[in-house]
Amino acid sequence: MLMTDPGPPPDGADIMTVVHEAVGGLELEPAEKREIWRFTQQELPYLWSQRTSYFILGSYRDPYIRRLRAVQNELRKQLGAYPFIMGDLLELPTDRLNTFDIMFALLATYSDYIVGVFEKESGGEAPELGEIDDPPYFDKSYVFPRDYAWITDANLDSKQHVIQAALEIAFADDLSEEEAHSKIESLVDRAHDAGIDVTADEARDVIDDRVADDEEPVTYSWVHRNKFRKFELHDRCFPWTTEDDLRTAVNELPSPTPRPEWEASGE
Repeated sequence: MLMTDPGPPPDGADIMTVVHEAVGGLELEPAEKREIWRFTQQELPYLWSQRTSYFILGSYRDPYIRRLRAVQNELRKQLGAYPFIMGDLLELPTDRLNTFDIMFALLATYSDYIVGVFEKESGGEAPELGEIDDPPYFDKSYVFPRDYAWITDANLDSKQHVIQAALEIAFADDLSEEEAHSKIESLVDRAHDAGIDVTADEARDVIDDRVADDEEPVTYSWVHRNKFRKFELHDRCFPWTTEDDLRTAVNELPSPTPRPEWEASGE
């Protein structure tokens, strides 16, 4: 039986518009088009099904990939969810083209939701953050930055803010152990005055775990923090400290039903 070359699907014109934007209007060679059609026929039907798709972004390096798998596994527990990581999908075997941009654009365009998991400011997830914080992807995107908190005296209003502030104090190079201990106690007292249910022991447990694992708090550039803040202002930023926190935070994502608001609005 002879293998036939894949042809364009019924909505091939819309797909090719996405591809042309991803390559900057470059004219594609026939073989490149065939490979793009092969990719779309293999991967996009999962996004067009009745299941709700979650495109999970983040670093594929160990140990960071374990956190992506944790998010994926939590979402898989929900009936009707299709959570996926681009690294698991068919690759575009073209040497000339910027294949990552093509695959990202197609998957981001046709996914119901985009979920970014961040633990550092370098690596491939940095430009991904730059892609999803503006249209056309912003309205369907959610971010999960580790150790992030937009901390000011005015918004120290959650346990996550307190824990993050305590981590930064504990790992500050210019503070002695005694000074750090005193500042953390003062921080917890302020939190209690603000009605936040957190104890110094809880903060110290997180600090001790980081010390034992030789993991300093994640630091982000001002650009990263501002982008996270934008999502936070739209109630789509969910900071986390431990993997258990991350698994719990996944519950904040929209459930597989009903269909996403951005789709219903025709965007």
